[in-house]
Amino acid sequence: MFDEAEFGADADEAALVARIDELETLKASAAAAQARATAALAQRRMVAEAERGVPVARRGRGLAAEVALARRDSPARGNQHLGFAKALVHEMPQTLAALERGALSEWRATLIVRESACLDVEDRAVLDAEMCGDPDALVGLGDRQIIAEAKAIAYRLNPHAVVDRAARAAQDRTVTVRPAPDTMTYLTALLPVAQGVSVYAALKRVADGCGDGRSRGQVMADTLVERVTGQAAEVAASVAVNLVLSDDTLSGGSGAATISDYGPVPAQVARRLVAQALADPEASATLRRLYARPDSGALVAMESRARTFPKGLARFIRTRDQRCRTPYCDAPIRHTDHVTPAARGGPTSGANGQGLCEACNYAKESAGWDVAVSMGVQGRHTTEITTPTGARHRSTAPPVLPGRPKAPISELEQHVGTVLCGVHAA
Repeated sequence: MFDEAEFGADADEAALVARIDELETLKASAAAAQARATAALAQRRMVAEAERGVPVARRGRGLAAEVALARRDSPARGNQHLGFAKALVHEMPQTLAALERGALSEWRATLIVRESACLDVEDRAVLDAEMCGDPDALVGLGDRQIIAEAKAIAYRLNPHAVVDRAARAAQDRTVTVRPAPDTMTYLTALLPVAQGVSVYAALKRVADGCGDGRSRGQVMADTLVERVTGQAAEVAASVAVNLVLSDDTLSGGSGAATISDYGPVPAQVARRLVAQALADPEASATLRRLYARPDSGALVAMESRARTFPKGLARFIRTRDQRCRTPYCDAPIRHTDHVTPAARGGPTSGANGQGLCEACNYAKESAGWDVAVSMGVQGRHTTEITTPTGARHRSTAPPVLPGRPKAPISELEQHVGTVLCGVHAA
């Protein structure tokens, strides 16, 4: 809370800087305490499950997801937090002590743990002592210096482990996409170094020989799109785009639209995408009508008697939920899941369906987890998640279109709904 006496216009600047420094140390100390609590939780859970006779391979399932929810973080980060805590508390006491004192931030402690992951316990202890045994040696080190120093020590202690780790890293190659400002997007490829450098060099070579007035960055971006999609950059947007917009927006209104796996886009951009899809003779565009409540943007449910979700209903649920429904996750939807399992009589319906990423779907199947449909917010689909420790978290589907009115509307308007157009161009 803002303290007028402490941070007001008359506050001494030196005192404010000192307070910032003090709070940074406090954050680091809190991170160390959080790591200790996480490691203790993991140890107690493993002991309890062993006493219950849970097979070794199944012990600890769902624990990382539980830690993630407690930290208001994604399940993927939950795995990192859990591994970080166990390594720090049980194997790297000097790094933990440096974090507690504020000589390291949580991120820089994470970098040290990460770079030591390929070492055995004995070598990790040596790296821990060399890196953090003298807190004064950490003063002034940036992220790159921390990484370089940890890598150098790890390679000196066990070069074969470092080389083997680099060889295995190629298995993690992937491509991801996330929103950027102004209806742009970040398309990121994690590649082995030779492949990544080759791709960049090829794009750079095209840019070096182009003199049509575009910048180097523009040429490289356009070339990437053209070589991946096989189409010119200006029409490649019609490839596999799922766009949801209202009938008013389609006919010239100003309401924003939504692109699956991206998020909101302005009305003008949405109409341009539709026009490009319809104008391209090699592309196909399908228009489907959906209905949403005007007050909240909640999609109308669809029902099915099938045990598995039919394609149309699965597409409806994915359009409604947009991203994994686990709080803080934000991962793309991979599984269309029954909230109440079909084996327990749960219907295959929009109300009993939810979109989840693969990791979250597996986590909720672990012992002690429960998910149930809850009272929604203005008709928006809502579930309540209960973890093995009894903590409860609510998950509410976002409005299918941004900027929906939040004020109450008449009962007649609620029943009429808003026509939405789901345009799939491929």
